[in-house]
Parts: sequence; structure tokens; C-alpha cells
Amino acid sequence: MEPWMVATTIGLSLVLLLMTGMPVAFALMGLSALFMVIFLGPAAMFMVVAAAFKQVGAEVFIAIPLFVLMAAVLQSSGISESLYKTMHMWMGPLRGGLTVGTLFICAIIDALSGIGATATTTMGVIALPEMIKRGYHKHMAVGAITVGGALGPLIPPSVLMIIVGGYAQLSVGKLFVGGVLPGLLVIGAWSLYVVIRCTIRRDYGPPMPKEEQGTWGQKILALRHVILPLLLAGFIMGGIYTGAFTPTEAAGFGALGAIVISIIHRRFNMTNMKEALQLALRVTCMILWLVIGGGCYSALVTVTGTSHLVTEVLAGLPFGTEGILLVMLLIVLILGMFIDPVAISMICIPVFLPIIKGLGVDLLWFMLMFVMAVVIGYITPPFGLNLFYMKGVTPDDITIMDIYKSAIPYTLIMIACLLITMMFPQIMIWLPSFMK
Repeated sequence: MEPWMVATTIGLSLVLLLMTGMPVAFALMGLSALFMVIFLGPAAMFMVVAAAFKQVGAEVFIAIPLFVLMAAVLQSSGISESLYKTMHMWMGPLRGGLTVGTLFICAIIDALSGIGATATTTMGVIALPEMIKRGYHKHMAVGAITVGGALGPLIPPSVLMIIVGGYAQLSVGKLFVGGVLPGLLVIGAWSLYVVIRCTIRRDYGPPMPKEEQGTWGQKILALRHVILPLLLAGFIMGGIYTGAFTPTEAAGFGALGAIVISIIHRRFNMTNMKEALQLALRVTCMILWLVIGGGCYSALVTVTGTSHLVTEVLAGLPFGTEGILLVMLLIVLILGMFIDPVAISMICIPVFLPIIKGLGVDLLWFMLMFVMAVVIGYITPPFGLNLFYMKGVTPDDITIMDIYKSAIPYTLIMIACLLITMMFPQIMIWLPSFMK
């Protein structure tokens, strides 16, 4: 069979399987095993098994269950409610302040969870009713929570970056550090939009009444809820940046630090710990099944020549290097509307890697843009997954169309930020350049 026919068959078969609702991990594994046998014979099954063991045996993936455990423990400790109360006191008096504060709280939760959607579901329950009650326009409030909670894959420490680093053979520490400035750029751009919009349309984000603002003493006392999470995040990133410990060791410190914070908040008990361990186990198993499926799929597209064919096709596009990069990022944006970031990584990275290396593009820079594009796909109407997570926690009077309208301005701003990082690569690679 001609290479293009093989590639077309593999690609269409994967699309059809995903359309049936089959879990992505099992679709990748089943498809890989079937086509390995068809194209290479029964002996090729050894390659499938070898690919699976190679992926799950990578040391870098040890960090995943530990970071997930850190997030689960912090979630059970009630840290989200405490963070919101602090933000409510400090930012409420400003026009649009609750929305800006919610964006920053989402960023902190994203940094502590390492995965997407956690902050959206949490703040959708805690912050949305408060903003609506205080007269905030529903599009302003809903949009901020929807997009703010999607930044988990971009803001370090990120589970997705661990997976990307493992597959692309990149330093996970450099990926973590490289995500700091783009994350701040996006949060800053969104906050600026909120302030400008609420200044022009004063009814979009009215300031909180004076009787609810609290005294300076109460505000300063409330900061105690923010200090420990920020210290934990800073300790993790500082240790990685200085080389004091590896990302895997940082995950261990993070999990231990989360337990200490839970004890300090007097929320540590065996029930909460059991729930945190169960959640960490479920999430880790889901991710590792995807990693196994991705390893099998990577072996399939390599031995059948599919990745080589796609490389030739994309490299032959008459758009230049920047145009080819845009095409690849567009593919990621589209996939992000339908499937989760880990599955996108499993499907795209084996195909994209040879192209990036052939173009001579900085791999760290592209993979950070890749992660950013995944996040944008997550919040892009009509099928961005975070939009539906948000719908799951909103009242019935907020429709899916309201969520679409709310997310569009924030999505366009993040696309602009992605283009800025494409034009100015130093935004992503400057901080990692100082690491050994």
C-alpha cells in the first residue's frame, strides 16, 4: 500500500473511532495494535508492548501523581474559598475588581493544581454567584471564570508540560520556567481588558459598597490565606529554577507542602486524605493510560512512515517557516475544541517533532506555543471543553450561548498573546536561558 494511503487510513480510522465516543487512550492503543498487525505482521505486537513500557517507565512521569496529589490535598483543604475571600476584600472596591481578582485567584489555583478546569469549576461555584449578586454583567463574570480556569496547562507546575517534556525529550524545568512570562502576559492582558471594559461600561463591574469593604486590619489579616499557597508555588518554582531539585523532587515537596497547609488550616483528616488519594489515583491512571496509548500511536506513525509523509507535506507548504508553524498551531487549536490536552499531545507530538527539527526551530519555544494553543482550543467556541465545564456549574438562566459570548473577547486576546510570543520568542525562552 502506498504511504499516503496508509497515512490516510490511520488518520481517518482515528477520527472515526473518536467520533464513536471511545476513550482516546483505548482508541490509540487499539488502532496501533490493529494496524501494526495488518501492515507489519503479528511480530509487530512486540513493538506495541515495548513502546508502552518505554513510555510509562520514563522517570519524569513520576512527578504526575505527586503534583495531582498536591492539587487534591489543597482542594480538600478549602484553600479556594479562603483565596476568594481575600481577593474579595482587596479587589472588590475597584471597578471590575472582583473580575480581575477572580482571574488572579484562578491563576493561583491553576499553579497549585497543574491541570485545567479545576479553577473554572471551583470559582464557578464560589465567585460567580457573588459577582452576579453585586451587579456584575454576566458576560464579564462568566467569561473571566471560564478562561481563567483553563490556564492550568500553561502556568507551572503543569502536568501537561511534564508529558510534553517527556515526549519531546525537553527539560521539564525549562518548560515550567518558560511558561511563567506567557502566563503573566495572558493574565495581564485579560485584566487590562476587564479594567478598560468596566471603565467604559460602568454597569459591567460596579465597585463593592463601602460597608462591605472591610477595614485595613481585616484586609491585612486576610492575606494569611494567600501567603502559604504563594510560598509553596514560589518554593517549587524557585527550587527548579536554581537547580536545587528536579521537577520530580519538586512534586514530592509540593505534595508534602500541601499536606502541611491542610494541617495549618485545620482541614487535615483521614476522610479528606482518603478522598485526595482516590482523586489522585483516578487522575493519574487516566493520564498514564493516555501516555501508553500515545506511545503505541507514536510507534505506529513512525514505523509506517506516516510521520515522515506528514513532515514532507507540511515542510513543502509554500508559506515559509512561520506559515508552517501557524498551520501546526491551527491544527492544535481545532483539536483543543474536542479532546483534552494530554490526548492532543499524544496525537500531535510524534508527527510535529520531525518537522520542528527539520525547520531548525527552537523546540522549547514551539512546545511552549503548543501548550498555549491547547489552552486556547479549550476556551474556543463552539466546542471548547472548558465552555461545557462552565455550563455544568452555572444556573439555568445562563445559557451555553451566554458562555460563548462571554469567552470570545478573552479568546481573541489570548490568540493575540500567542501571536506576540511568536513574534517575540524571548518572552518564552529568556528565563529558561539562565538555567543550567
